[in-house]
Amino acid sequence: MKYAIIATSGTQYKVEENQIITIDKIEGEKDSKGKIESVLLIVDDDKIKIGNPEVKDASVEYQIVNQYQGEKIRVSKFKAKSRYRKTMGFRSQLTDIKILKINF
Repeated sequence: MKYAIIATSGTQYKVEENQIITIDKIEGEKDSKGKIESVLLIVDDDKIKIGNPEVKDASVEYQIVNQYQGEKIRVSKFKAKSRYRKTMGFRSQLTDIKILKINF
């Protein structure tokens, strides 16, 4: 089994080829391709390459499948005895990417 640990937008993900994952928004149009250079670990059956902090000459190729907004989250502030109430919403910007190839 071949997989890699990548770091993007301050988060680490375990990815395999032909897998679709949801990450924070990255720039690009739908069906455009890109490359992630920050690969922390690569496992290919018995071969293991560990980065220090990143594996040299390794990359993960991806294709953007979808750009969309996540579910709305309600946030409320409240102070007792002062009639202060405030409600606001937040929707995260997300991107679905398909892992095409793990290079090393």
